[in-house]
Amino acid sequence: MYRVFEALDELVTIVEEARGVPMTASCVVPRGDVLELLDDVRDALPGEVDDAQDVLDKRDELITKARHEAETTVTGANAEAERTISDAAAEADRLVAEARARAEQMLADAHNEADRTVAAGQAEYQNLTERSRAESERMIQAGRDAYDRAIDEGRAEQARLVAQTEVVQAAHAEAARIVDEAHGEADRQRADCDAYVDGKLAEFSELLATTLRTVDSGRNHLRAPTSLGRNTVYDYQA
Repeated sequence: MYRVFEALDELVTIVEEARGVPMTASCVVPRGDVLELLDDVRDALPGEVDDAQDVLDKRDELITKARHEAETTVTGANAEAERTISDAAAEADRLVAEARARAEQMLADAHNEADRTVAAGQAEYQNLTERSRAESERMIQAGRDAYDRAIDEGRAEQARLVAQTEVVQAAHAEAARIVDEAHGEADRQRADCDAYVDGKLAEFSELLATTLRTVDSGRNHLRAPTSLGRNTVYDYQA
């Protein structure tokens, strides 16, 4: 194959370097060299063409084999996919059936638990109601007893307070009498005290007057020799 390309390159070179014919697009080439090159090309082509044909045949064989293998693979893949889809559908149906059964069981358990809870709640409600009724009756009876006891105690306390009121009134009257007597005695004692004080003040006044007269007499007596005939008399009682 290399010789074919080499001969073609030499032919191109010969044509490019050939002398041209004036007034035309033709040229003059050496016939012997061109024919020799063409013989080389003719000799080299059959083997290369056979090799190329072998390559083409091998390519077609490979393509046919690859197409067959691809079709086989696709068929197997489709079968595997269909089998997988079938298995998956069966597994899904099984899981759905199990889930439905589990859900139904859980629903039944929930109903049973609800019924049990309702029954227990009703029993507890009944128990609480009876206990509340008994406690209410007990508290009502206790309230009645406490009311009766309070009434009795109130009546007794009322009687005691009434009795105490009479005593208190008598005590107030006695206290008023004692206070009145105390006021009278205080007024009497105040009058006696005033009379006593007034008498003592009168005596003290008389004593002061006598004393002043004595003092005045003594002073007049002391001043008599130096008065130069003036008779000055001190009299604080004037």
